[in-house]
Amino acid sequence: MGELEMGLPPSENAGFLGVSIDPEDAKLLMVPVAWEATTSYGAGTSKGPDVIISASHQLDMEDAAFGKAFRAGITALPEDSTIRSLNEKAKEAAQRVIAACEVRQQSEPSVTADLRFVNECSVKVNESVYKSAKHWLGKGKFVAVVGGDHSSPQGLIQALSESVPGGFGVLHFDAHHDLRDAYEGFKYSHASIFYNVMTSYPNVKKLTQVGIRDYSRDERSFMEKLGTRGSCFYGRDLFRMKAEGNTFKSIAASIIATLPENVYVSFDIDGLDPSYCPSTGTPVPGGLSFDEAVFILEELAQSGRRVVGFDLTEVAPGPDGSEWDANVGARLLYKLCGCLLRSQKLC
Repeated sequence: MGELEMGLPPSENAGFLGVSIDPEDAKLLMVPVAWEATTSYGAGTSKGPDVIISASHQLDMEDAAFGKAFRAGITALPEDSTIRSLNEKAKEAAQRVIAACEVRQQSEPSVTADLRFVNECSVKVNESVYKSAKHWLGKGKFVAVVGGDHSSPQGLIQALSESVPGGFGVLHFDAHHDLRDAYEGFKYSHASIFYNVMTSYPNVKKLTQVGIRDYSRDERSFMEKLGTRGSCFYGRDLFRMKAEGNTFKSIAASIIATLPENVYVSFDIDGLDPSYCPSTGTPVPGGLSFDEAVFILEELAQSGRRVVGFDLTEVAPGPDGSEWDANVGARLLYKLCGCLLRSQKLC
């Protein structure tokens, strides 16, 4: 019987779920990405991986939907300290760029240099995540990203686009489309992740977005121009479906029906009602309940589709040491792990 099943306290410097597992012995590896350079409203998501992993030590491992998912072997890889260092420098430069945008001074030479620096740092972050993901995918592992802001998983999505035969679709939970072209000049902004994905990786066959309720006209236009390659279940539409008597089971089925055989799940925590994640960078009223989001994941795992990877992003620690956001993040992360492992018949 393992330590988790015996209920032993977490060991010193314990990892996800309170244990440390050699990556070679795990089926599912999580890449922590302490990156939030381009955030322009609330801050703190670079601390997300640390606080989520710490909060995960308090979880009970028996899951009504996914059983003993931990038995497959789940571990977080060591953090790339270079990313944290880049984040500190790039965030300072990015704040100067954002301030210049507000007073329409983007063309100043110093601002241009700062913008170039932030974009160069973003490329390095994407390369780090890509190389790590590519390495472990090549060893037959499943890989996920824990951010950080929502730009964090681009390297993983790129690696999967080169590794999954026949390509895959993305199931994207969020309050925002994230379809902006180089938002505020940042090519790899957290607000641009799916613009970049859908214009760069043709093996991403479908983008299905759920819970979107804060967006620009250009983003909605971009989604519409994707045609059959894009589907969006806006927050308003989800509410109206429920108000008009549709069961949530039927709503979940209609969402999942848009997805191909292989699925990547991208979960921005602000897709949930902000009472679950009040400290996230850009909370928006409305959103899914925790149970609704988990129900969709459970139905996805039972649908016969295979989840090939996922990310969880935009979790930030609460003020004055509050652990609520991290607690919700840790529980959602374990559900995402269970969804992938169950879909792959590993739990």
